[in-house]
Amino acid sequence: DVQLQASGGGSVQAGGSLRLSCVASGFNFEQYIIGWFRQAPGKEREGVSCMDGYDGRTVYADSVKGRFTISSDSAKKIVYLQMNSLKPEDTAVYYCAIKIASGSVSDDSLYRFWGQGTQVTVSS
Repeated sequence: DVQLQASGGGSVQAGGSLRLSCVASGFNFEQYIIGWFRQAPGKEREGVSCMDGYDGRTVYADSVKGRFTISSDSAKKIVYLQMNSLKPEDTAVYYCAIKIASGSVSDDSLYRFWGQGTQVTVSS
């Protein structure tokens, strides 16, 4: 079975850092794009970053460029999201998922196998 498990969230003060992990299983890691999304209370889910498992290309939302870094350990099938200089507006539940259809990498309707999410809370 295909599974994605996100972890690593927590509560930090503004300016702090967290590293999220997305452990993948049940599929060929190198054949898919894996994306990180987040959803804050009362807001729609938004794309944060994604990585192409085949060639390592990465994409970032403008709101996190220069602060977040996506990386992977293909042998362990883990995709990381290093989040630095965190801001209160980064507070959300963060999810990882697999992109299964062509189209914009920020379109969450193209992703499946969403993990359970991990809460990130940034206080000012």
